[in-house]
Amino acid sequence: MTWIATLLGHAKRLSAALETIERNRQDIKVLREEFGELARRVDHLHSEFIALRTEERLEREKLVLQLENALLRFEKRLPAPKSGRNAQ
Repeated sequence: MTWIATLLGHAKRLSAALETIERNRQDIKVLREEFGELARRVDHLHSEFIALRTEERLEREKLVLQLENALLRFEKRLPAPKSGRNAQ
């Protein structure tokens, strides 16, 4: 094998390596964009989760207050307790 053939072989391998590097750079760029979009979606989901959790907590508090109000209204309808020993 002559030195020219060796040089051409190295040049071909270098060219192939440069093409691979360029494809990798493009792939990395796409992956970074996709990761950014994914991060934005996760952030949005997190915000929605916090809002839903708050809404559910407020709904539970509302239900507790409604139950307390119903119990208070019911207690007002009960006759007054009898005084004496048999009052229980």
